[in-house]
Amino acid sequence: MPQPDHVSALGVPDAGTLDDDLQEVFKKCVDKLGFVPNVLAAYSLRPNKLRNFMAMYNELMLAPSGLSKLEREMIAVVVSSVNHCYYCLVAHGQAVRNLSGDPELGEMMVMNYRVAKLDARQRAMLDFAWKLTSIPAQVTEEDREHLRAVGLSNEDIFDLADTVAFYNMSNRMAIGTDMIPNREYHGMSRPTPFVPPAPK
Repeated sequence: MPQPDHVSALGVPDAGTLDDDLQEVFKKCVDKLGFVPNVLAAYSLRPNKLRNFMAMYNELMLAPSGLSKLEREMIAVVVSSVNHCYYCLVAHGQAVRNLSGDPELGEMMVMNYRVAKLDARQRAMLDFAWKLTSIPAQVTEEDREHLRAVGLSNEDIFDLADTVAFYNMSNRMAIGTDMIPNREYHGMSRPTPFVPPAPK
């Protein structure tokens, strides 16, 4: 059964009517990915908010950090799993598959990150992401001390909390506007075809 055809329940402007800087961003997306991510098209309804969204995303996800790009994408997926955000689970699940080279890891992050065999540092980060998303009032200094104990610096903890907060905001925008992911994401970064190992 195909997903809905719309980008956002609120509609999106014709890309050709956007300012030159945004049209250039969209062109770069097409050149690199083959399509414009629907989140950018949806945000283009409010062009300056699109610029702010891109600036925040780029700082959080692409700037230097003690958290790897893969770890930041894993955090995005765990937050989105708690919130049942379809858009972000599809888009960032694909990013986990791509960055890790492991489609099974992407599926585990989407469904239940606790199934994955992660190191203590990654497990602690994702546990914190889950708690800050699902029961934020119960986060205490003990949680931060646990993160320090597995090697995170105060700067790393800041980046972790900042990433969790951003994706909680993004999830609520995606759900609130009924944002639908690009169909292309579903088939990306998957091996062809998966053959299970023979029983021993």
